[in-house]
Amino acid sequence: MEVKNIPIKKFLGPNFLLENEVAEELYHEFAKDMPIIDYHCHLPPADLANDRQFNNLTEIWLEGDHYKWRAMRANGVDEKYITGDGSAEEKFYKWAETVPHTLLNPLYHWTHLELRRYFDINELLNPSTAVEIYNEANTQLMEPGFSCRNILRKMNVKVVCTTDDPVDTLEHHLLLSQQYEIKVLPTFRPDKAYAVENEEVYVKYIEQLSDASGITINSYDTLLNALENRIAHFNDAGCRLSDHGLEQLYFENVTAAEVQKIFLKVLGGQALAQPEVHKFKCAVLLELCKLYHKYGWTQQFHLGALRNNNDRMMRQLGPDTGFDSIGDFSQASSLSSFLDQLDTTDQLSQTILYNLNPGDNEVIATMIGNFNDGSVAGKVQFGSGWWFLDQKDGMTRQMIALSNMGLLSRFVGMLTDSRSFMSYPRHEYFRRILCNLLGKDVVNGEVPYDIDLLGDMVKNICYNNAKDYFKF
Repeated sequence: MEVKNIPIKKFLGPNFLLENEVAEELYHEFAKDMPIIDYHCHLPPADLANDRQFNNLTEIWLEGDHYKWRAMRANGVDEKYITGDGSAEEKFYKWAETVPHTLLNPLYHWTHLELRRYFDINELLNPSTAVEIYNEANTQLMEPGFSCRNILRKMNVKVVCTTDDPVDTLEHHLLLSQQYEIKVLPTFRPDKAYAVENEEVYVKYIEQLSDASGITINSYDTLLNALENRIAHFNDAGCRLSDHGLEQLYFENVTAAEVQKIFLKVLGGQALAQPEVHKFKCAVLLELCKLYHKYGWTQQFHLGALRNNNDRMMRQLGPDTGFDSIGDFSQASSLSSFLDQLDTTDQLSQTILYNLNPGDNEVIATMIGNFNDGSVAGKVQFGSGWWFLDQKDGMTRQMIALSNMGLLSRFVGMLTDSRSFMSYPRHEYFRRILCNLLGKDVVNGEVPYDIDLLGDMVKNICYNNAKDYFKF
């Protein structure tokens, strides 16, 4: 197709996002068919254990997807048709009305990639095509190939790491280990174990943790004992990663006696001052990280989200409903001190740092180099573009910062970080961006056209590095 003698590529065609022949070769010959290790996601393990079959496109596409929810709100859609009591059809049609307005937002790409890769539907989604697309997708969703387990098979997924609270029984993971050839492993996410900002909620959680571990938690030491009990339980179920969502990694000099005093204070229902909150979080996190090292786990830190900004909607809908944003927290000094505290005693595990503020990319890219000690290739990693940054510009900037200041070749690559079984084309999106980044440098004479060298690098970033790093 040409417009005024300007060649125009087909939308989402075979060479989507690939700007030259080298990029095309790298993607089609080396990246495209590599398996997927989704080492961080929020898929519900119960859906996989029950091999859920979705009833309609709304269920599989819009449940829990706050990327789409935010876009619909920005488009003036009433909450009734987002998280409210609108019917499945009404919600889908409101999404279809929104999609044309997402041009230049990655949602436009993701939406149509998902329609193509899962359903082989090539039409653009808009109000005039909505009914046809909804009916066609619903028909396909009723077929056995669209059960949750078969979706992962279809997308060539080899490992999935879910995100799980310490009090979880992991019964679904244990069932899947016996029934399913794809590894579905838990990830230890203990954020609630040190969330002392709300003393009433925290005390209730400690009761849950006590019940799950079988340990009466009445002191700081028994809290740590209970957490190790759950870590051992997770380890037995195949867990090899932890994960933490934090504004920043706090570092405070605090004694054991001081932490005990703070813990007893919050157990007694007393509110803590902010310095006490930070001291307690730091102390618990350091002890957890030492346990991760003991068990040979990789630890992940997702840094920089400013969560639950809208108090009215927080009261109405609760957390994780699309009212978070990028924060501008200071990261470098406390992050350095925290990692150094663990490294001083040689108790720093493999670590992945995810950054939500693109202004901190170079901070993180240089920080990881301070704690790589030669024991493991890429021991401390700069995680892939996360949340608001898992789009073309965000992923490109993350990889450029990493390549300028570290070793892109040792990068463990992409993950979905998603609650949706429809999100696996994001790996394709990432792989195309990676190949294009390399292809442009080859064409510009900045990287040699050594296809074996480049092809191995691409395959490693897409799959092999993660396989080796996590020892799956």
